[in-house]
Amino acid sequence: MSAHAADAARLAPARDLRSKTRWLAALVIPIGPAAVALLRFVLPYFTAPDSKAIVKSVVTKPDSQSAVLWLGLLAMLTLIPGVIWVGRVTRHAAPRLTAAALLLLVPGYISLSGLLAGDLLLWIGAEQGVDQNVVAAMYETAHPTTYIAMGIFVLGHVVGTILLGLAMWRSSRVPRWAAVITVVSQPLHFAAAFFIGSPPLDLVAWGLNAAGFAAVSAAVIRMSDDQWDLPPAPVNEATP
Repeated sequence: MSAHAADAARLAPARDLRSKTRWLAALVIPIGPAAVALLRFVLPYFTAPDSKAIVKSVVTKPDSQSAVLWLGLLAMLTLIPGVIWVGRVTRHAAPRLTAAALLLLVPGYISLSGLLAGDLLLWIGAEQGVDQNVVAAMYETAHPTTYIAMGIFVLGHVVGTILLGLAMWRSSRVPRWAAVITVVSQPLHFAAAFFIGSPPLDLVAWGLNAAGFAAVSAAVIRMSDDQWDLPPAPVNEATP
């Protein structure tokens, strides 16, 4: 037997996990936007005009603020893998749009952790009974990195989601209505948060994002394993 034939004989088929990762992706993709939709709806200080009013609102509704932190954790764990998996569906039909969207969305969602740190501070102040003026002063005293994180988050998730929705539009795998509501979702969220001040409208906005992504989940389920990813390479049994 030649050396080449011997090497080939030692190659064993690798375990194919593509079906499992497809179903995992289909499950995870809509969770992040859905978590943020609920977060924005229960946020106790949504319409508070200043830091003192924010602290007072959190003191009045500490359980709602605790829910914000739990939903924020769920969002942080699922938003980034979710959009990466959406990008896997759209990248072939719209590679540039997908790349641009992910270059904005991934740093934007990473920056979300810096914003949730302020929510944690508010909750701790309420739970420990710290003087509200002290908590408000601490909440107002932000490090420059906080403002940078806020800018990256706002720009990243608003513009990035619009671009990803456009990539969904170009994809033949996702219904056009799903692309449209994804494109509309974040401008609507921006209007609800910064101009109208409406938690129900913000719930609808992020809910549209979740619904658009749920349509991508359905597309992922319909894909074959070969459409989803390359097959695993054989494993050399001689390799330790």
